[in-house]
Amino acid sequence: MNFEQARFNMVEQQIRPWDVLDTSILDLLFHVKREDFVPEDKRTLAFTDVQLPLENGCTMLEPKVEARLLQDLQVKASDKVLEVGTGSGYMTALLAAVSQHVYSVDLDAEQSQRAAANLKTAGIRNVTLSVGNGIDGLASQAPFDVIFLGGSVPVVPEALKAQLAVGGRLAVIVGDAPVMIAKIITRVSESAYQESVSFDTNIARLQQLDAIEPSRFSF
Repeated sequence: MNFEQARFNMVEQQIRPWDVLDTSILDLLFHVKREDFVPEDKRTLAFTDVQLPLENGCTMLEPKVEARLLQDLQVKASDKVLEVGTGSGYMTALLAAVSQHVYSVDLDAEQSQRAAANLKTAGIRNVTLSVGNGIDGLASQAPFDVIFLGGSVPVVPEALKAQLAVGGRLAVIVGDAPVMIAKIITRVSESAYQESVSFDTNIARLQQLDAIEPSRFSF
């Protein structure tokens, strides 16, 4: 399979039509190799417009959803990022490429280790992975300039909003199937937030457990 042609087709046929026009984001999609973050038997499907299953039963978001949310978050090189739901590590890699540091939390220790291996192969170093319940955030590292949720939630988690720095942005897909809403929530002051709707979609629920003490490892 010609991965570079498939990557080009993904960008031109899926991502640009979804109003992802920031050239730095589009260039990044060519630089971070998505096929290296999917299960081995799914490599030829890495660029398809579907949610791809991972080894633990969770899914990767469609490429257009990942790219659009990354663009809408307007991540800066000085930003500290929290990702809830590491998954394969692909979105982690995209966030790390445009920020200062990413703290990523996942419930599944084995999946987190697979993500760590993928990120190491990709040469991504500015990441700290944790195993734990990220829906409650990561208070020890708060506040964050950017928070990204890798799955949908029925309502916006207040704990995550509270861990945003003033000026910080939270990307969240909220609601119930068949129609969910992707939002960017910006903290404009210590007590006030603004919301903007990015698009409608329908993605898998974020896995959640009761709060547990996360364990961490960096690389």
